Amino acid sequence: MANITRYDPFGDLVDDFFRGLVVRPVGLDAEVPVRRMKVDVAEQNGDYKVVAELPGVKKEDIKVNIDGDEVSITAETRAQKETKDGERLLHSERYVGKVSRAFRLAQEIDESRASAKYSDGVLELTLPKKAAASAKQLAIQ
Repeated sequence: MANITRYDPFGDLVDDFFRGLVVRPVGLDAEVPVRRMKVDVAEQNGDYKVVAELPGVKKEDIKVNIDGDEVSITAETRAQKETKDGERLLHSERYVGKVSRAFRLAQEIDESRASAKYSDGVLELTLPKKAAASAKQLAIQ
């Protein structure tokens, strides 16, 4: 039986708005907001192309794991102290922490030919599809 869900384009927007009002009072920065990694996945010339936005992350802090048809991306943003003498930080909205995203593709990935490129806060993955094993018919003796 198919599961049917209602499309709600404003669900995340409304949830984020009310989460700020209900969980903590406005004006108090008691909790750092959780960021979501934005990912685009496309298919081109027998490969999967994945583009992920990771602004402010260093290349060394990104990990990509491939296990069959599952891809996971993890990135960590580290805090940097930028205080000057006599300066007091009143409000900060920059995110410090870890973000991750995992998803499955329709076909297994050939890990040996996969490549990754990171430039200007954008991670680009080229994930070639693994050649499908042809079915083998056994001779009955």
